[in-house]
Amino acid sequence: MKAFLKTAVAAAVVVGVAAQPHHHGHHHFHAKRHAKSVAEKRDTVVHTEYVEGPTVVEYVLPDGKKVDSKEAEKGIEEGVYVVMGSTKPTFTPPPPSVTTSVGNPEHGGQFFEVKATPQSTPSASPTPAPKPKEKPKPQPPADNGPKGLDADFPSGKLRCDKVPTEYGAVEIPWSTTNGWTTRQKMGKWIKGVAFDNFAQPIDGTCSPGEFCSYACPPGYQKTQWPEEQGATGQSVGGLWCNEDGFLELTRPSHPKLCEPGAGGVFVRNELSKGAAICRTDYPGNENMIIPVDTQPGGTYPLTNPDQRTYYMWKGMPTSAQYYVNPLGIPVAEACIWESSKHGHRVGNWAPINIGVGKAADGITYISIFPNKPTTTAKLDFDIAIEGDINGECWLKNDAYPNNNPDGCTTGMREGGKATIVFKNRA
Repeated sequence: MKAFLKTAVAAAVVVGVAAQPHHHGHHHFHAKRHAKSVAEKRDTVVHTEYVEGPTVVEYVLPDGKKVDSKEAEKGIEEGVYVVMGSTKPTFTPPPPSVTTSVGNPEHGGQFFEVKATPQSTPSASPTPAPKPKEKPKPQPPADNGPKGLDADFPSGKLRCDKVPTEYGAVEIPWSTTNGWTTRQKMGKWIKGVAFDNFAQPIDGTCSPGEFCSYACPPGYQKTQWPEEQGATGQSVGGLWCNEDGFLELTRPSHPKLCEPGAGGVFVRNELSKGAAICRTDYPGNENMIIPVDTQPGGTYPLTNPDQRTYYMWKGMPTSAQYYVNPLGIPVAEACIWESSKHGHRVGNWAPINIGVGKAADGITYISIFPNKPTTTAKLDFDIAIEGDINGECWLKNDAYPNNNPDGCTTGMREGGKATIVFKNRA
């Protein structure tokens, strides 16, 4: 079966002046335009007018060979040929013009065009419509106030496309959302109305109509989340990106972006290599993306939320949850949902979880427990909680006190200090 292209090109008939045939070439086909010349002898102003004339349809094979129209149409009916494509032209005449033509009998009735005299009124070219002016982007007000972790955030003054690190927030370099930890697209924030059917973009930067969550340094926690939460239990947190593209506080009563928790809880690395601890972004999408990069010999504060004043889920207190990854995995590969390099033993599949939170009775509860049923991965070092605690809680050679398969919990008195120690196995 052979294939060809067919095209139909409109011809233009020029009335008032002599016209010559024109040829228009194309990459895959060729169509001729035949124009008929009609001239009338005049000794006054002649208006040149273009009208649509006849069209010529040609069938051309891909190699440029033309096929007779009757043969082509017969071949189409018999299935020998198939039409690969066709065109139907749009006739667009050129803008009208005015010329003065003077008849000269000595030249057999030919016409010679001369420029129009000043008394003639040539057709004016249409004046293009002015382009609509673009709405200028609002400029941020001047931000001349103090900056730093303990400075108040200037609500409505900073653009949404950058994490406000100058006010203590921590940008996550490996985040696919331009350093933000969670993006939750609502479109509109209606005070007093729960959110429903919202999207959580996994790439790109914070944009208008979104709550954008962020990380804080170790020992600190974010302060921003709206009173309105997900209608079906989703947690929503972060700053609000308004319709003009500026970040707004969602809890104006807490003008600092990060605040310390109740304190008193630390982690010490006594290992030969680094060990990544990853806190979940909560309230938010609960991705374990907020890092504590423990290195050999270092001691680091863990955030200890005070459940009496921190985020409540459906009226119930919440705590901080950490994922403990195997030895030597960098935070950029550990503090993500899933690692293509390390498989199901890091991130969401990290072997061990640690929970920390100060309860209404003033006691800070610290737990070590297996990340089940998500994973069966094993940690390659031991963990022990030491300090002002009311009972043993440790992980040694994959076992917990009293061989409890569900882990252990201990309490730290108010004003006390507890250290979670990472130890090499004997």
